[in-house]
Amino acid sequence: MIAPDDGNSEQGDADIRLVNALADPASRHAAAAALARHWGVDAVLVLVRDHELGVLRPAPGFPQTLPGGPTWRDLFARCGTSNAVTGTVAFPDRHSLVPFSALMGADGNAALVLLGGEAASAPLQELDRIGFPLLAALLHAESTAIVSAGLAAEARNALARAASLASALDAARSELARSLAEADRLNRALRELNTTLEERVAERTRQLEAEMAQRREVEAALAQAQKMEALGHLTGGVAHDFNNLLTGVSGSLALMRRRIEQGRVGEIGRYIDTAAAAAGRAAVLTHRLLAFSRRQPLEPKPVDLNRLVAGITELLHRSLGETIELEGVLAARLWRVEVDAGQMENALLNLAVNARDAMPDGGKLTIETRNTYLDEAYAKAFSEVRPGQYIEVSVSDTGYGMPPEVADRVFEPFFTTKPIGQGTGLGLSQVYGFVKQSSGHVRIYSEVGRGTTIKVYLPRFHGEDAPEDTPDRQAALGGSAGETVLVVEDEAVVRAFSCEVLRELGYQVLEAGDAEAALRLLAQEERVDLLFTDVVLPGGRTGRELAEEAVRRVPGIKVLYTTGYARNAIVHHGRLDPGVRLLTKPFTFEDLATQVRDALDGSA
Repeated sequence: MIAPDDGNSEQGDADIRLVNALADPASRHAAAAALARHWGVDAVLVLVRDHELGVLRPAPGFPQTLPGGPTWRDLFARCGTSNAVTGTVAFPDRHSLVPFSALMGADGNAALVLLGGEAASAPLQELDRIGFPLLAALLHAESTAIVSAGLAAEARNALARAASLASALDAARSELARSLAEADRLNRALRELNTTLEERVAERTRQLEAEMAQRREVEAALAQAQKMEALGHLTGGVAHDFNNLLTGVSGSLALMRRRIEQGRVGEIGRYIDTAAAAAGRAAVLTHRLLAFSRRQPLEPKPVDLNRLVAGITELLHRSLGETIELEGVLAARLWRVEVDAGQMENALLNLAVNARDAMPDGGKLTIETRNTYLDEAYAKAFSEVRPGQYIEVSVSDTGYGMPPEVADRVFEPFFTTKPIGQGTGLGLSQVYGFVKQSSGHVRIYSEVGRGTTIKVYLPRFHGEDAPEDTPDRQAALGGSAGETVLVVEDEAVVRAFSCEVLRELGYQVLEAGDAEAALRLLAQEERVDLLFTDVVLPGGRTGRELAEEAVRRVPGIKVLYTTGYARNAIVHHGRLDPGVRLLTKPFTFEDLATQVRDALDGSA
C-alpha cells in the first residue's frame, strides 16, 4: 500500500512503474495482476466509456465479460456522478460480494477500479494527487478512439441506410413514372369509352328490345297454338259426349211422342227412364268440367277423413266386384281437413274406379291415410305447394301401371287410354281440379307392370269443428198455407219448370225474368217468404245484388240461389260465401223441393 507522502521514494517509484505498465494494452492484463498483488487486492480493472452504447466497459487487454447485475449497474451510475467511489460489487460472479474503490478520470471517460482484498481508496487518492500523465493520456486516447469508432460505425450505418433509401427512392421514382404513364393511358381509354358508351348502350338496348319483342311474338303464337289444340281437344270431347247424351234424350222424347200418338202409353215409362238417365249423365259431365276448371262451388267443412274413407270403403266393397281385394289402412290420430265432403267422396270414387279398370283380371286396391309434412325443398319443386302439415290420402292398385309419357297426361281433360266409348277422360281431371280448388296437391307414381299410386295432399285444418248437419232427405215436403216464392230466372224453360214444380208442391209462386221486374213485384206483394234467384241475371244487376236489396226491403225474407256456373257473385276462391244456400243446375224435382223447404225452415 502507498502511504500518503511518507517520503518513501522507492515505494512511490514502484507504484508509478506498475501503474504506467497499464498503459500498454498488450501487457495490461499482467500489469493489472502485478498491481493487484502490490496493493493487496483481488483485481485491478481499467474501465473506459463506450460512447456508442453510453456505458463503461473493460479497456482493451482486460476480459470483456463482467458478472453484471444491479451492483455493477450501481457502480457505473455512481462513477458517472463522482470521481472517487467506494462500495461493494459482485465479483468474481454474481453470488459473491467484495469491496471496491474506483477513481474516475477528470474527463469522465475512464476509471480505475480496485476489487476485493484491502480495496481501500488510499492508493487511488494518492494516484489522484500525484497524477500519472502517461496513463491518463493513454486512457483518454482509448476512450476517444472508442468514441470515434462508434461515430464511424454510426456514420457507416447512416451511409448504408442513405444508400438504401436512395436506391429505394430511385425505384419508387421509376414505379411512379410507370404508374403515371399507365394512369394517362387509362384516362385516355376512359375518355374514349365514355364518348362511345351511350351509343353502344342505346344500340344494345334496341337489339334486346327487338329480341324480346320477337320472343314474345313466338311465345304468343305457341301459346295460341297450344290453347287452340287444347280447346279443340276439349270441345271435341264435350261435343262427342253431349251428342251421345242428347241423342238419348231427344230420341226418347221422339219415341214417347210416337207412343202417345199410337195410344201405347204403357211403354212411355222406359223412355222416360232413358231420357232421365241421359240427362243425369250430362249433369255429371258438366260437374266434372266445372271441377276440372275449379269453378264448381264448394261447401267445405271440417271432415274426419278416416271416417269418410271408412264409409266409402264399405260402398266400394259392394261395387268393385269379388276379384278386387280392397284394404283400408287408416292412420291413428289423423288430423282433420276442411273440404267439401261430397266432392271428396266423388274424388275417391273416381280414383277407385280408375284403379279397378287398371286391374281387369283382379288385384288389390289400397286406400291409405296418414299425417305428413311437406317441407321447403318439396315446395320449391312444386310452385303451388306451401310448406306445412298435410293429410295424405293415397289410392294404390296392382294393375298395369303407366309409362312416364302417359302418367304425365292423366290429369288432362278427355285424355284416356281406354277404347272409344268406354271412358270420358274426365275422372282424374275432376280429381285434379277438386284438389287444387281445395288448396291441396296431387301426385301420381306409376310403373309399368307394378301398378299405380295417386297421392292426394290436403292442408291440415286448425280451426274448431262445426256441428255436423244430419238433414232428413227422406221426403220432400210441400208448402204451407200462404207461403210465397218469388222465382227470378231469365231462361224461360228453367223458369217455367221451377214455377210448375213449386205450384205442384203447394206454394204461391211469383215469377220474374230480371232483377228490376222482381223488385217491382216485391213492392206490390204483401207477402214473399223466399227469393229463388239465378246468380247471373240480365240488366246489370246480379242475383246477389238483388238478394241484398230484397233483404233490405223485406226483412226476414229467405234466399236460395241457383246457377250453372258462378264465378265471383257468391263464390270466392272456390268456396260459397258464409250463409249462402245454392242449388246447382241442372236440378231435379226432388232437389228443388228439398232445397226450398230447407231454405224456408232454416235461419235467415
